[in-house]
Amino acid sequence: MEFGAVLKRMRKQAGMSQECMAERLHISRSNVSRLEGNKLELKAADLIKWAKETNSQDLLVALVLNVDVANITHMLSSLLQTAGAIIKLGGIL
Repeated sequence: MEFGAVLKRMRKQAGMSQECMAERLHISRSNVSRLEGNKLELKAADLIKWAKETNSQDLLVALVLNVDVANITHMLSSLLQTAGAIIKLGGIL
């Protein structure tokens, strides 16, 4: 499986540059670029660190479960809206 595009998406959504990511992971900027370009093999430990640094654990879980992240995000959003509505109703009763 090629993770490069997902890594780049995670980093960009976190508003981080390749330089910033490299600093946080203690690797070179060129290795960040190589990981995002699928030119360097991604280790599980690096994937976990990447997810933590970008606060993208949801994407990591979706990757592991082989689930479309957009679907998961939509489902979670709907669930939270429903829970909020239930809580509001509880306050009215």
